[in-house]
Amino acid sequence: MNAPGNAQGMARTARSRARRAANGSTAETAARAGLTARGVIYLLVGILALQIAFGTGERQADRGGALAELSDRPFGAVLLWALGLGLVGMALWRLSEALFGVTGKDGHTARKRLPAAARCVFYAFVASSVLAFAAGTGGSGSSDRQSRDVTAGVMEVPAGRWLVGVAGIAIVVAGVVIGVQALRRSYHKKLKLGALSPRARRLVDVTGVGGGAARGIVFATAGAFAVRAAVDYEPDRAKGLDDTLRSFADTPLGPWLLICVAAGLVLFGVFSFALARWRRV
Repeated sequence: MNAPGNAQGMARTARSRARRAANGSTAETAARAGLTARGVIYLLVGILALQIAFGTGERQADRGGALAELSDRPFGAVLLWALGLGLVGMALWRLSEALFGVTGKDGHTARKRLPAAARCVFYAFVASSVLAFAAGTGGSGSSDRQSRDVTAGVMEVPAGRWLVGVAGIAIVVAGVVIGVQALRRSYHKKLKLGALSPRARRLVDVTGVGGGAARGIVFATAGAFAVRAAVDYEPDRAKGLDDTLRSFADTPLGPWLLICVAAGLVLFGVFSFALARWRRV
């Protein structure tokens, strides 16, 4: 007679244990490894973009270029595998947030858990591409070519032009939100502020504001190119990260705007390292 009650109790216990594990040291280690890996990629992309701005860059300023740059360093293969595993940690951390809730106020609401699920899917894709590159089976394709190919493929389906346009608008909105949140220093809610010295807090604010604003500008610009591709019905107008960054040099400000944005991406890489150290998980 007590079997159903016992089963329910065991299920609740199992869920409780899973939740504690997701919020425990394993999830924290995965999160910090993932944030560090993200920082490495943004740092390298920013440096490659700076080289392009100064006319010395030979590689594309995107994830593929960053991985190629890393592979040329001493112990490059080891670094690539470590980077890929760090991004796996990021995906697993976001998965735990989607399943068990996000740290902070209203963390168990769908409004917080659904974005975590989307981030899990994104970082799982990025991690797989990095690990494929490390294993020598691919993963280093140009972001520009991938963007054009995906855009062209979507435009071939019914209402594909509208889908590309809506996706582009969503990316623009995401970029604006990222930039505004950085300027408002919304990241303070996620930090262990009490553990920061005045010097560390200044570092976090400089890198968080500058890096977040630059990241938001890049997102919004890439989204605008997608919208233009949809309006003109020309998939080639869609741009990946490398072409988006190079487009800043074609403005009236010339390479100086690209220098500012590229420096901002370097700052965001450093900010990711700071998050890996002081973020509440």
